[in-house]
Amino acid sequence: MISVIICTYNREKYIYNVLRTVAENDFPREGYEIVLVNNNCTDNTEAECQRFKNDYPDVVLNCFHEPHQGLSHARNCGIREAKGDILVYVDDDAVVNKAYLKTYAEFFDRNLEAAAAGGPIVPIYETQEPEWMSHYTRMLLTGALDFGPKEREFPRNAFPGGGNVAYRKSVFDRIGLFNVELGRKGDSLIGAEEKDLFDKMNSLGMKFYYLPNAILYHIIPERKLTEEYFNRLSLGIGQSERYRTQSISKSKYHKRILQEAVKWGGTLILWLGFALKGQFKKGNKLIAFRRNATRGLLGKKELGNPA
Repeated sequence: MISVIICTYNREKYIYNVLRTVAENDFPREGYEIVLVNNNCTDNTEAECQRFKNDYPDVVLNCFHEPHQGLSHARNCGIREAKGDILVYVDDDAVVNKAYLKTYAEFFDRNLEAAAAGGPIVPIYETQEPEWMSHYTRMLLTGALDFGPKEREFPRNAFPGGGNVAYRKSVFDRIGLFNVELGRKGDSLIGAEEKDLFDKMNSLGMKFYYLPNAILYHIIPERKLTEEYFNRLSLGIGQSERYRTQSISKSKYHKRILQEAVKWGGTLILWLGFALKGQFKKGNKLIAFRRNATRGLLGKKELGNPA
């Protein structure tokens, strides 16, 4: 059985649609449940969930309240409450394709060695993509993920996006739950909880795969394209890496600082490439991202000024 886990915080605008696209999948409704974790919503999320129950009475929707604020707390609640042996996490501000559940179910049935899997994440803009957006900033801001049309193991140093990923429930018996010191908390943009989890899986030799037919469309509102949000997110990425690596060891943190120097070299090369094409806004945005991420990594809170 599949448990589709949706953790939500004040997404009344989107929650009905994600539930609807799960319910309209080409997959038997007796083969899955939806586990919705309400992480202290103060909007009309509960009313929207009730509307879904009224419209789709034959879909099993089990709703739970997680009082401890934070995405990792909510995800762990979903693990504890899920009845399925395959746990599929779906973002609350997204929609999925009709083959979504079937793709995951058939994959895990025929690949008994697989611990986890994830699919493409396609950004859907409520306005339009800004001219400063590049392949690199798109991944950072929208979670965009695409490793091509073929099923494969994830490339080295890559892992599924947290909003479109499936695990065998037994994985958490081996490695433990999500680190509640990491991950979004309310409006905070701290993350890295998925990276922390997949690093542990890698250390145990667990395998995870890319499934091109399990597609999630991530809705991107205008506010996520603002300078203020870009600043906060890029600083938060650096802060997340600081917290994550320091929780492992001082040497891990110092190694990550050295890696940041290498990342700066790569960023400058990319900037030069954009400059040669006259695409200065795209290059400058990458510099701004790296500057903010480095400040977060070093424990500084000042924000940069993206061009």
